[in-house]
Amino acid sequence: MGESSGLFDPIEIGGVRLRNRTLLPSMTTRLADDAGHVTDATLAYYRARAEGGVGLVTVEMASPEIAGKHRFRELGIYDDVFLPGLRRLVDTLHEAGACASIQLGHGGSRARSAVSGTTPVAPSAVPTPVFEVESEIAVPEAMSPARIRETVDAYVAAAARAQRAGFDMVELHGAHGYLISQFLSPLENTRTDSYGGSLENRARFGLEILRRIKSEVPGLPVIFRIGVEDFFAGGLTADEGMQVGRWAEQSGADAVSVTAGHYRSLPAAERMIPPMAYPAATFVEYAARMKQLVDVPVIGVGRLGDPDLAAAAVADGKLDIVALGRPLIADPHWVAKAQAGVPVRRCLACNHCITNMRSGAQLSCVVNPATGREDAYDGTSAPGGRRIVVLGAGPAGLTYASLVAEDNDVTVIDTADRAGGAFRLTGLAPRFNDVTAAEPTFTAYVGELERTCRLGGVRFRYGSKATRDDLHGADLVAVATGADYRFGLGALVPRLLRTRAARSRAAARLFASTRVRDSLYYRLRIGHGATLARRLPLDPGTEVLVLGDARRAGKAREAITSAFEAALAPSTRPAPTR
Repeated sequence: MGESSGLFDPIEIGGVRLRNRTLLPSMTTRLADDAGHVTDATLAYYRARAEGGVGLVTVEMASPEIAGKHRFRELGIYDDVFLPGLRRLVDTLHEAGACASIQLGHGGSRARSAVSGTTPVAPSAVPTPVFEVESEIAVPEAMSPARIRETVDAYVAAAARAQRAGFDMVELHGAHGYLISQFLSPLENTRTDSYGGSLENRARFGLEILRRIKSEVPGLPVIFRIGVEDFFAGGLTADEGMQVGRWAEQSGADAVSVTAGHYRSLPAAERMIPPMAYPAATFVEYAARMKQLVDVPVIGVGRLGDPDLAAAAVADGKLDIVALGRPLIADPHWVAKAQAGVPVRRCLACNHCITNMRSGAQLSCVVNPATGREDAYDGTSAPGGRRIVVLGAGPAGLTYASLVAEDNDVTVIDTADRAGGAFRLTGLAPRFNDVTAAEPTFTAYVGELERTCRLGGVRFRYGSKATRDDLHGADLVAVATGADYRFGLGALVPRLLRTRAARSRAAARLFASTRVRDSLYYRLRIGHGATLARRLPLDPGTEVLVLGDARRAGKAREAITSAFEAALAPSTRPAPTR
């Protein structure tokens, strides 16, 4: 590891060679079956990221014992019954060229009884607000020394099971308010024995697991993931987090993965997975600080979806490996595209993927409707050899043009002077989905999508309507002209969004209402695409598609999904199977 290391240079973790310095971190998908077995959908999701070039795939959090299971349809590793599916998963990742890891994480007090079927356990009986489909206050059972030993044994057994399944390494989850993190945080660990009180005692549980795995599962590299700063009074502090990282290396960790945040973080738990209003590279300076303290590779995470930013973090020596969670959900081929120097589909950092999953749905994405449905899109492609005219350069029109550009002659026409349509206004609103909106995020997304189209040969014309000559000879016209506001609000809303009032506390409270947002997306807008399509001066036989808001006013995810489905015609996927 030299100062000139590049993002796409190989690196080793515990003797295991990664083809580059990118990593898919653990993110719950809910693609397992009800019991926790790997399904075809699980395989398809992870295969897509491995084929997209990522160096290491960290399979989602799996509890070492059933008492730690914290989500419905969580992947299982606490019993040998899960081994056949896990082996299939590892084989799939290896065949695609990626190394494979699995995160061993225990929900602790966050493992709801409704999910695990047993009383949750934790370092102390501290009431804990949890949300898994519905909210509740969980009151865990404080772990006795014997119960601690039982859980440590379960971690070791799960690590051995992972090795038998063929995983190249495992990751211990010591962040974000799960069990190891609960031991580390003074507010959640009020013990007075050797597992509580001083930092050394609070770190004992996680480090004991690490040392036992290194001793009893020889040859298995271990990544220790540490949330170095909890962001609440009584939580772990950055200085303490750095010390725990040093101790982890001394206890045998082959890499240290640095993140921050906790479910109790202030002002909100979203700090764990910082949304668009947070600065890019949010946690990189924590990784840089850790890198000065340890000699093993340091993994960094947190809004690193800009390929130039990710590459600079490695080149500047701030970290050794970049973890790309949401960026790889938005674009499974992020790594291959970044290495080739072509645009990636930019993540909005809107946290739809997380909030929607926590509500009980399987993993999904606003800008990539194939997420969680990779098997439905497998083998699909747009028909070629056609002349296509796309009317409208908003998200639906640009997405459709980008997907059909290969082997087709495509022109995009828009009456505005630039791409993006009303989507650019979204960044001026107080909120997008359930997070504070940030205009640069939408600008970057639209810009990269337009660049993708241009590199695919798509021609653009702005500032004019489509003429008869434009449409003559077209095999297909895609109408993606968006929706109009009712009651004359079309001119008023953009002006309001550009005023300071749109960023006021009153506006933020107003936009926090789902009813208000739904009114702005649905009830106060109407799509006129079908009417426009009937008036177009088309040649006989020209096919017409009406996409996105032009078909039915709604949210960005629905508009982009309509473009994906029109371009690629995915199959209807049956229920997940093993």
